[in-house]
Amino acid sequence: MHLTKQMFARVAESVWELPAGTRSDMRVPVRVFADDRILEAALGDASLEQAVNVATLPGLVGRVVVMPDVHQGYGFPIGGVAASDVTTGVISPGGIGYDINCGVRLLAAHVTYDEIQPHLEKLATALYHHCPSGVGSEGHVKRGKDEFREVLTEGAAWAQRHGFARRADLDRTEDRGRIAGADPEKVSARALSRGLPQIGTLGAGNHFVEVDVVRGIFDAGAAAVLGLHEEQIVVQVHCGSRGLGHQVCTDFVSVLQGRMRTYGIHLPDRELACAPIDSPDGRDYLAAMACAANFAFANRQVLAHSIRRAFEEVLAGKVRDFDLHQIYDIAHNMGKMEEHEVGGRRMRVCVHRKGATRAFGPGSPGLPEDLRPIGQPVLIPGSMGTASWVLLGTVGAMQQSFGSTCHGAGRLMSRSAAKREIRGDELQRELRQRGIVVRAGSLPGLAEESPRAYKDVDRVVNVVTAAGIARKVARLEPVAVIKG
Repeated sequence: MHLTKQMFARVAESVWELPAGTRSDMRVPVRVFADDRILEAALGDASLEQAVNVATLPGLVGRVVVMPDVHQGYGFPIGGVAASDVTTGVISPGGIGYDINCGVRLLAAHVTYDEIQPHLEKLATALYHHCPSGVGSEGHVKRGKDEFREVLTEGAAWAQRHGFARRADLDRTEDRGRIAGADPEKVSARALSRGLPQIGTLGAGNHFVEVDVVRGIFDAGAAAVLGLHEEQIVVQVHCGSRGLGHQVCTDFVSVLQGRMRTYGIHLPDRELACAPIDSPDGRDYLAAMACAANFAFANRQVLAHSIRRAFEEVLAGKVRDFDLHQIYDIAHNMGKMEEHEVGGRRMRVCVHRKGATRAFGPGSPGLPEDLRPIGQPVLIPGSMGTASWVLLGTVGAMQQSFGSTCHGAGRLMSRSAAKREIRGDELQRELRQRGIVVRAGSLPGLAEESPRAYKDVDRVVNVVTAAGIARKVARLEPVAVIKG
């Protein structure tokens, strides 16, 4: 089916809906959060057609939700959210993604940009050294296979037990850095071997460590609760479950593509391969997914420890208070068992968030006590040369999008197209002229992540805030970037 803008009904300023009857096999409508320009751009690839295909999954409730950072993915669009009834619905690995629990962590110091600016080059070099990056990179933390299984079941708690985390870090991490139900026996030997050497590594692609300056406070009260202020130095970490998560997804997509017929499931796209949640295959995937998610939480925690070491190495004795405290750590690319109100009824559902972030509103259970009055922090990274945002979840997100919002800027160009059109060395010079220090292992890899390859993150954030599924707290601008 070829979709056109005219097929979408505009239900609010930044909200569009494609009715469930648009195609005969759709079980629920598709709701898109976008302005006119973003919607028109999304119609230029297959992402919205993928969302229509998602709407055919058994047991879906409410609607399929599409965020403004949407772009084409594997089966599900990146920026897609869907919820299935836990008793009648399915779990789809493609609806969670290959980088399970790819997420963002934000750390903050009590120093300003002016204080660290003379040391920025050395700090960037130290961060590059302490945070291994690139395809196949191996970490400084070496553990045997038996202890690695503890990482998969305990997540960030394992890191705390071994001195890589503070209790306050876990308090400010989604789900305290651990997903229940993890079973390493459900993770293949190949996945285990890929993950074993990668604790505390960034990887490649759009993963990074970034030093930012707070350049705009939009909610002074919430910023004070989080510990943010103007001109403050903060550090973002964006990475996930590395080779382990990728292998878990690969393994289960392969298995489920061969099993769907045994469950009587017929779908328009085999990339949507799925299994009933309450089936042996569904339970096995959820147990393996939890292992990958816990690995990612531990991975970001070890990276946070390494970043603190780099700050101490470079800044001790030179600035007054270089210690980094954690603002929050969020996950995307996850399947979560949650309760939501659907059609006036509370339901237990499995929420697939692929390239989307949990954005629970004020008062939500599970939030740390100090954050419960303001809602869950949401971290929206930009694209190396552009701004990033700290947002908060809202009641509107609970009502409209299963407590979800966008997760980043969203790609405009494929990686291969970016490498064809953009030179990494020229981009590095351009960023340096703007005062942004870059450490990268690969100039072609740098070109893939050029700001020109991404949507305008401010525009994306304006859409979700206008729609009421997030609210602004602070805007961050980069001064140093570490890439694979």
